[in-house]
Amino acid sequence: MVSFTLPKNSRVRDGKVWPKPEGASNLKEFRIYRYDPDSGENPRLDTYFVDLDDCGPMVLNALIWIKDNIDSTLTFRRSCREGICGSCSMNINGENTLACIRPIADFAEPVRIYPLPHMEIVKDLVPDLTLFYAQHRLIEPWLKTDTPAPEREWPQSKEDRAKLDGLYECILCACCSTSCPSYWWNQERYLGPAALLQAWRWISDSRDEATGERLDQLDDPFRLYRCHTIMNCVRVCPKGLNPAKAIAGIKRLLANRKA
Repeated sequence: MVSFTLPKNSRVRDGKVWPKPEGASNLKEFRIYRYDPDSGENPRLDTYFVDLDDCGPMVLNALIWIKDNIDSTLTFRRSCREGICGSCSMNINGENTLACIRPIADFAEPVRIYPLPHMEIVKDLVPDLTLFYAQHRLIEPWLKTDTPAPEREWPQSKEDRAKLDGLYECILCACCSTSCPSYWWNQERYLGPAALLQAWRWISDSRDEATGERLDQLDDPFRLYRCHTIMNCVRVCPKGLNPAKAIAGIKRLLANRKA
């Protein structure tokens, strides 16, 4: 029989159950992942009760309410609160999403909140995105040209501009990459859906003159071809984008180039 040994401090234990707010009649239960790597202790799930009559409608509102009214040590990222910055990406009841645009009313059962899966944790709900950003930087997400720059701007037809719709809107929240099993097991070498979507955005740009160079950089068994079209990336994208289609476009160009 095969036996598996979990890494140290990987087993999540039951944590503290915080008191219910006094006088509140409309309560919602939240079970939130708490972990401080510097403490040497196992991660835990703390239970909080939020007064919905005193809280905004989104999961991020509940997290802020908990931090302001119950436990100031709770740690998470947030910024715009409008689904634009991607800061508050986390796993809520088993799905990667943005806390700021996910209504509390979507959940009848207790809301379970974890950080994005298969990432090193800085603290609580804050994953370490150093590698994720390095992969984005690797695809060189800027316009590359040999032609001398025009005096004003690079011209582009409406038709060519329309080709970028569904690509440029990515907010780098990492929901797609951290929902991808291929990325879980190969993230040191596989670039992941988010970076490859951005790579396709620049390959598709009519103003860019480095298509061959970009394809050379991606023509690798791991950087690109670890994608097996599982489609988790499409299902969880909070902006409704399709990284799998972008990856297929890159593969098609490479196949045509070799034909």
